[in-house]
Amino acid sequence: MGIPYFPGCTLSTKAKNYDRSGRAVAKALGLELEELPEWQCCGATFPLMLDDSMALIAPTRILYQAQQAGDRVATLCAICFNVLRRSQALLERDEEMLERINWFTEQEYEGDVYVAHFLEILRDELGWDEEPEALSKRVKRPLTGLKAAPYYGCLLLRPYEEIGLDDPEDPRILHDLVRALGAEPVDFPYNVECCGSYLTVKAPEVPESLSRDIVASAKEHGADVVVTACPLCQFNLDYPQRETGISRKGERIPVIYFTQLMAVALGLPEEAWDFEDHYVDPRPLFKEEDESTEE
Repeated sequence: MGIPYFPGCTLSTKAKNYDRSGRAVAKALGLELEELPEWQCCGATFPLMLDDSMALIAPTRILYQAQQAGDRVATLCAICFNVLRRSQALLERDEEMLERINWFTEQEYEGDVYVAHFLEILRDELGWDEEPEALSKRVKRPLTGLKAAPYYGCLLLRPYEEIGLDDPEDPRILHDLVRALGAEPVDFPYNVECCGSYLTVKAPEVPESLSRDIVASAKEHGADVVVTACPLCQFNLDYPQRETGISRKGERIPVIYFTQLMAVALGLPEEAWDFEDHYVDPRPLFKEEDESTEE
């Protein structure tokens, strides 16, 4: 049986390459993702007002759909993950809120669906190195020599009390994945800094400035590529590089999803890498690696 999966709006529109590469690597690893039927938007932001029951209706409906499919739901989008995980945490501790929303939606969500990021499933169910089905043992094309900078951003890790995925100040989950694929994870001081998030719509100069610092830091610490788990972070870091580099030295660096890096390392065909829509094309980086391997 596959894992109930909520792709979310962005992975069904602007970040289809994240969704497609994610499904491809999940299938290759025997962790096939089964999309929830007739899902709706999660709301994209977690409500800041504690009594805002209306803003919790959308994520609760998704959790109810997941309940119909099993006892958990997986997601790839860091934004959806943040909204659903925090909504689940609130509903688990606030019985009055849960009762109010169930009355409004005329559904009976029981409040106990586990919201898992796909990274978490890889870590806890496959493992990185030692376990019999560890990711490192499934790699067919080790990414030896590639220096990849894990970029976490905000929503994948915080607030820790409700998210609990990894240490919000010194996270390792993306580092461990990069290492399991044979690449070298690059530490850089901006790996948990905000990219500007939705300000890219209202005030694009703000995320462009923040992205400049993030990209410059990764590049200056020796990275060949930046790896992320958030579609908004990927856009904010990649898009400003469409014409000229945004690092302090004017250099450009590809920004890709961790699932795309996995697709390369697992030996999946190039269609599964899905690099065509990036503003900084990552393909030359891996074609160079192909040529060196052949030699």
